[in-house]
Amino acid sequence: MPIGSTMHTPPFPLRILLLNPPHTAIGSRIPREHLPPLGLLSIGGPLLDAGHDVQLLDADIGPLPMHRIIEAVARFAPDVVMMGHSGSSSAHPTVVRIAGALKQCLPSVWIVYGGVFPTYHWQDVLRDVPTIDCIVRGEGEHTTRQLMQAYTADHDLRTVAGIALRIDGVPTSTGDAQMIVDLDAYRIGWELIDHDRYSYWGGRKAVVVQFSRGCPYLCSYCGQRGFWTRWRHRDPVLFAKELARLHREHGVQLINFADELPTGSRKAWKAFLEALIAEDVPLSLVGSTRAGDIVRDADILHLYRQAGVIRFLLGIESYEAATLAKIRKGADTTEDRHAIQLLRQHGILSMATYVVGFEEETDRDYWNSLRHLLRYDPDQIQLLYVTPHRWTPYFNDVANRRVIERDQRNWDYKHQVLETKGVPPWRVFLWFKFIEAVMQLRPKALCRVLLQPDPELRHGMRWYTRMGRRVWPHEVLGFLRNMLRMRPSITVANFWGGSDQLPEDALAKPQRRRAPIALQVITGSAVYATRDAAVSMPGSSGSEGHP
Repeated sequence: MPIGSTMHTPPFPLRILLLNPPHTAIGSRIPREHLPPLGLLSIGGPLLDAGHDVQLLDADIGPLPMHRIIEAVARFAPDVVMMGHSGSSSAHPTVVRIAGALKQCLPSVWIVYGGVFPTYHWQDVLRDVPTIDCIVRGEGEHTTRQLMQAYTADHDLRTVAGIALRIDGVPTSTGDAQMIVDLDAYRIGWELIDHDRYSYWGGRKAVVVQFSRGCPYLCSYCGQRGFWTRWRHRDPVLFAKELARLHREHGVQLINFADELPTGSRKAWKAFLEALIAEDVPLSLVGSTRAGDIVRDADILHLYRQAGVIRFLLGIESYEAATLAKIRKGADTTEDRHAIQLLRQHGILSMATYVVGFEEETDRDYWNSLRHLLRYDPDQIQLLYVTPHRWTPYFNDVANRRVIERDQRNWDYKHQVLETKGVPPWRVFLWFKFIEAVMQLRPKALCRVLLQPDPELRHGMRWYTRMGRRVWPHEVLGFLRNMLRMRPSITVANFWGGSDQLPEDALAKPQRRRAPIALQVITGSAVYATRDAAVSMPGSSGSEGHP
């Protein structure tokens, strides 16, 4: 039996079940549409290629009740169950419940847990949740394949970098895994899903993809940047071919980018757009990026639209220059507004995200936020509540602020979790919903919903409006149910179990070779030159927390 395992040496190939737990967040329940669990599919491909018998159970569709989950797992009779969720902080309590129920029914099954939250909180999880046997920390494609190889060969699991497990009952990390430089070295296990079950954007058959991982910017509240450690991208032409194949073979219509910054390299992004245009497939693309990249690409935005880009989400976050500087956003309000205008000129919808709660705000701050957003005039708006994670630098800023929401399932950016001393929770909620209502019901917004001449844009606007009508009653009723128990109690530090920030980088960085760069820093082009040099090393081909 390999050191660190809890069962007999299993046969090869292993029977591995990838389990996507049901999620309580509004984004999972209200749209009545679901996107494939990209993280699990990303480890599924390499495990299939290694010869294992792999299946996916997506319990988020439905969602499946606990007894149905246990029945489905028992029917497959796996040697290993691997669980993970893109919203892993708020999904963690559900994972704990499932792990406990599985061990009661199948005591010999080996439960492996991965994702952003367990990557950082591995000590807490292994200490408090005895039914979880092993944690994969950081990127899982290489690590899970090595882990399963060591497990079946009866090797010491401590030789596998990038995991955490109990050794003599003590939670132990094997160190950080090496960051994957060549993102094309591992394929996504698309054959594990029935594409007909997944849709987005109002019934469009859809998938989630990543062109790139990471982000070079230093936003202090972002829970994703350190998880990926460094920005890198896939081969633009190969990536375009994969998207085209998904359309031709499976009828996929909508591509949802999970990247923090797919446009990070102008050169690579332009090459992807041109390659996708050459494939001549009617795909619609939605994703998130930075306003600065839109302004940078003003001269090639026609390629965005021609390739199928229909909407980009832009993180506006705050109207206060001092707040933007404090959270290290690296943006300015003039650039944000210009980006929205440029997108509209090229027939691309803009969604502005705005985060409430970075500071101890007042009623005047909320009023100024509304005025600020009206000046921006985005097509769509998404308000969020700041949600601090212990592995982010922002944790240090708010460690002593008090928590009003102690149910971890509600730490999903759509529930108030921090006290605002000058404004009670009910009034924060009223401001939140008032800003949303004004932004969505102002004459310009209504005209765009009702009279938009472009059928694709009209479809997107009307779908988002219909979804908003379903979300509103759910959020209002949910707040009323929770309001009586929303009392300031412990601090953020006490809630997460410590006053110190956890190490932010989850992966070991390869040695970086920098190319000489001309003095172009005034225009900012040196940033992109450095980035391109970094991903051109030999062997290279070229979602928690950052709204």
